[in-house]
This record gives sequence, structure tokens and C-alpha cells, in this order.
Amino acid sequence: MYFCAMEEWYHYVFLALLGVLVAFINTLAGGGSLLTLPILIFMGLPPSVANGTNRIAILIQGFANIVGYKSKGMQISSRFIWYLSASAIVGTLIGSKLAIEIDERLFNRVLAIVMVVIVTFMVLQPKRSIADIAERLTGKHMIWAVIAFFFIGIYGGFIQAGTGIFILLALSSINKMTLIKSNVIKAVVMTLYTIAALILFGLNGKLDWEIGLTLASGQALGGWITSRWSVNKGDGIVKVLLVIMITIMSIKLWFFN
Repeated sequence: MYFCAMEEWYHYVFLALLGVLVAFINTLAGGGSLLTLPILIFMGLPPSVANGTNRIAILIQGFANIVGYKSKGMQISSRFIWYLSASAIVGTLIGSKLAIEIDERLFNRVLAIVMVVIVTFMVLQPKRSIADIAERLTGKHMIWAVIAFFFIGIYGGFIQAGTGIFILLALSSINKMTLIKSNVIKAVVMTLYTIAALILFGLNGKLDWEIGLTLASGQALGGWITSRWSVNKGDGIVKVLLVIMITIMSIKLWFFN
């Protein structure tokens, strides 16, 4: 097990406040790990330990998001969610194992292009009729979603940063779900597959619990507050932040590997 004690009291305060900010980003769109991973590495954690430790906070935030959504009457359990979760978990295990064998630079650039294309489609698409926006959760749309979440799981196990963005894009484009409902599913799926990833990192001694739990304290609070707030605000605020985070994520993936 890896441990890196924080020397000053303000380190704890800083990490907790960072967690609140990151939870806001993660809950509404995704990509909060773009902030936490570099900071954890700057604090002295090896990259692999930072990657694992970051998932402690992601897991705790996931539980807080679920509680927040449930308190607002959102459905957090269905056959559709469980199928997607199972697929993502399998992908996560594979992604964690294959991480060192993949050309990360090329992989990231392809993802950057895909993200820009999809978000452009989301922003520029004309208004749809009521028939067009009906959710598609069965048949071929279920199958395509399960396949998509398998690959999202691979990415989540491999890199993690930005996984929430891919989940929102997949659900809104394949299944025609609103961004608010997509965020509910994102919270459940990411919580479940993060458990699998966290076990692998833990077995390999890649976790710093002191730092991880400190960061998690802020993300738990921020996740609970933001999940409840977002239900009232609707899709508008989610779409704005999603476009911003996809732009940042794409630039990072293309230029900074």
C-alpha cells in the first residue's frame, strides 16, 4: 500500500475545496479529473498512484450523486442501467489490464476528434419533434448502448478523465435521453465500474487513502449538492458545461499527452 502524508493543515483544506469544485464539473458533465490528476502528481504522488487515488474520491462522489438524485425522485435502478453497468465493468477490467500496451498518444487524438464531431452535432442539430425525442431503451438501441458502454468502460479503466462526457454523449445520441436522466445513469454506472477499478489499483498498491479520502470529502458534499440542484435547472446548464469541458478535454488530448 502506498501512503504520502500531507505536511501542512492547509493541504487538507485545499484538497477538500478542490473536491467540491471537481464534483460540480463531474456531476454536470465530466472531466474533473483533468484538475485532480495533475494536482495529485504535483503533490508528489507517482502518476499510477495518482490515477488510483483519484478513483477513491470518484467512488465516494458517485454514492453522493446517487443519494442526491434519489432525494429528488429520480429513478436510479432499471434493467437498462444494470445492463450498461455490467458492460462497463467488463470493459473497465480489460482497460486497466491493457493500459500499458496501448499507444496512448494516438488513442487520445482519435478520441479528441470523435468528441468534437459529436458535440458539434449536439449543438447544431435542429429542434426535434416530440416523436424524435422519445427515449429509445430497447431493441437495437439497447444493444448499441451496451456496446458503447463496453468501450467506455475500457477508456475508464485506462484513463478515466472525461469518461462522464462519453457517457452523456452516448446516452443522448444513441438513446435520445435528456442530459439530466443521462447524468443519473452516469452516476450509477461510474460508481459500479469504479469499484472494480479501485479493487485492481488497491491490489497493486496504487492507492493513497489519506489523500484520497480528503479529496473525497469535498467531492461527496459537492456531488450531493450539485445533483439535487441540476434536477431543478434542467438540460440547459448541463449542455453549456458539457460543451466547455469537451473543448478543454479535446485540446488536452490532442496537444498534451
